[in-house]
Amino acid sequence: QVQLVESGGGLVQPGGSLRLSCTASGRVFWINTMGWYRQYPEKQRELVATMDRTGSTNYADSVKGRFAISRGNAANTVYLQMNSLSPEDTAVYSCHYSDRRYSQQYWGQGTQVTVSS
Repeated sequence: QVQLVESGGGLVQPGGSLRLSCTASGRVFWINTMGWYRQYPEKQRELVATMDRTGSTNYADSVKGRFAISRGNAANTVYLQMNSLSPEDTAVYSCHYSDRRYSQQYWGQGTQVTVSS
Protein backbone atom coordinates (compact mmCIF):
# COMPACT_ATOMS: atom_id res chain seq x y z
CA GLN A 1 0.00 0.00 0.00
CA VAL A 2 1.04 3.56 -0.72
CA GLN A 3 -0.45 6.56 1.04
CA LEU A 4 -0.48 9.98 -0.61
CA VAL A 5 -0.82 13.19 1.36
CA GLU A 6 -1.47 16.41 -0.54
CA SER A 7 -1.28 20.01 0.56
CA GLY A 8 -1.34 23.50 -0.89
CA GLY A 9 -4.80 23.93 -2.32
CA GLY A 10 -6.98 26.91 -1.56
CA LEU A 11 -8.55 30.07 -2.87
CA VAL A 12 -6.59 32.41 -5.12
CA GLN A 13 -7.47 35.36 -7.32
CA PRO A 14 -7.21 35.15 -11.12
CA GLY A 15 -3.61 35.62 -12.20
CA GLY A 16 -2.33 34.32 -8.91
CA SER A 17 -0.19 31.31 -8.04
CA LEU A 18 -0.41 28.22 -5.89
CA ARG A 19 1.98 25.37 -5.17
CA LEU A 20 0.71 21.88 -4.51
CA SER A 21 2.76 19.26 -2.72
CA CYS A 22 2.33 15.51 -2.43
CA THR A 23 4.27 13.02 -0.35
CA ALA A 24 4.01 9.27 -0.73
CA SER A 25 4.67 6.79 2.05
CA GLY A 26 4.47 3.04 2.45
CA ARG A 27 5.58 0.61 -0.25
CA VAL A 28 7.13 3.25 -2.51
CA PHE A 29 9.43 1.94 -5.22
CA TRP A 30 12.16 4.36 -6.19
CA ILE A 31 11.40 4.04 -9.92
CA ASN A 32 7.95 5.53 -10.21
CA THR A 33 5.82 8.14 -11.86
CA MET A 34 3.99 10.75 -9.83
CA GLY A 35 1.75 13.50 -11.00
CA TRP A 36 -1.41 15.51 -10.76
CA TYR A 37 -4.87 15.14 -12.21
CA ARG A 38 -7.91 17.35 -11.77
CA GLN A 39 -11.62 16.81 -11.79
CA TYR A 40 -14.42 19.24 -12.50
CA PRO A 41 -17.89 18.66 -11.07
CA GLU A 42 -19.66 15.82 -12.90
CA LYS A 43 -16.68 15.35 -15.22
CA GLN A 44 -14.03 12.67 -15.48
CA ARG A 45 -10.62 13.17 -13.99
CA GLU A 46 -8.12 14.62 -16.47
CA LEU A 47 -4.36 14.78 -16.65
CA VAL A 48 -2.60 17.93 -15.49
CA ALA A 49 1.03 16.83 -15.40
CA THR A 50 3.19 13.81 -14.58
CA MET A 51 6.89 13.27 -14.07
CA ASP A 52 8.92 10.09 -13.76
CA ARG A 53 12.22 9.62 -11.98
CA THR A 54 14.24 10.32 -15.14
CA GLY A 55 12.66 13.77 -15.29
CA SER A 56 10.45 12.99 -18.24
CA THR A 57 7.27 15.07 -18.08
CA ASN A 58 3.83 15.05 -19.61
CA TYR A 59 1.59 18.14 -19.48
CA ALA A 60 -1.95 18.85 -20.53
CA ASP A 61 -1.99 21.42 -23.33
CA SER A 62 -4.16 23.71 -21.24
CA VAL A 63 -1.47 24.15 -18.58
CA LYS A 64 1.71 24.25 -20.66
CA GLY A 65 3.69 27.39 -19.95
CA ARG A 66 1.74 28.11 -16.77
CA PHE A 67 2.23 25.05 -14.57
CA ALA A 68 5.49 23.33 -13.68
CA ILE A 69 5.84 19.90 -12.14
CA SER A 70 8.91 18.92 -10.16
CA ARG A 71 10.15 16.09 -7.99
CA GLY A 72 12.06 16.19 -4.75
CA ASN A 73 15.41 14.46 -4.31
CA ALA A 74 13.66 11.58 -2.63
CA ALA A 75 11.55 9.23 -4.71
CA ASN A 76 8.37 10.03 -2.87
CA THR A 77 7.56 13.70 -3.47
CA VAL A 78 6.03 15.71 -6.28
CA TYR A 79 5.16 19.37 -6.58
CA LEU A 80 3.01 21.41 -8.91
CA GLN A 81 3.70 25.11 -9.27
CA MET A 82 0.65 26.76 -10.78
CA ASN A 83 0.99 30.28 -12.16
CA SER A 84 -1.33 32.59 -14.06
CA LEU A 85 -4.32 30.78 -12.66
CA SER A 86 -7.72 31.36 -14.20
CA PRO A 87 -11.24 30.44 -13.08
CA GLU A 88 -11.09 27.53 -15.56
CA ASP A 89 -8.43 25.96 -13.34
CA THR A 90 -10.91 25.63 -10.50
CA ALA A 91 -11.15 21.91 -9.73
CA VAL A 92 -10.21 19.20 -7.27
CA TYR A 93 -6.56 18.29 -7.82
CA SER A 94 -5.43 14.79 -6.95
CA CYS A 95 -1.96 13.36 -6.63
CA HIS A 96 -1.24 10.09 -8.44
CA TYR A 97 1.47 7.49 -7.92
CA SER A 98 2.31 4.49 -10.08
CA ASP A 99 5.13 2.02 -10.48
CA ARG A 100 5.77 -1.04 -12.65
CA ARG A 101 7.79 -2.91 -10.05
CA TYR A 102 4.70 -3.70 -8.02
CA SER A 103 2.17 -2.88 -10.76
CA GLN A 104 0.40 -0.50 -8.46
CA GLN A 105 -1.21 2.90 -8.62
CA TYR A 106 -2.74 5.07 -5.96
CA TRP A 107 -4.63 8.34 -5.64
CA GLY A 108 -4.55 11.03 -3.03
CA GLN A 109 -7.71 12.30 -1.41
CA GLY A 110 -7.72 15.46 -3.51
CA THR A 111 -7.31 19.12 -2.70
CA GLN A 112 -9.63 21.91 -3.83
CA VAL A 113 -8.21 24.73 -5.92
CA THR A 114 -10.56 27.66 -6.42
CA VAL A 115 -9.68 30.61 -8.62
CA SER A 116 -12.07 33.48 -8.06
CA SER A 117 -12.12 37.18 -7.43
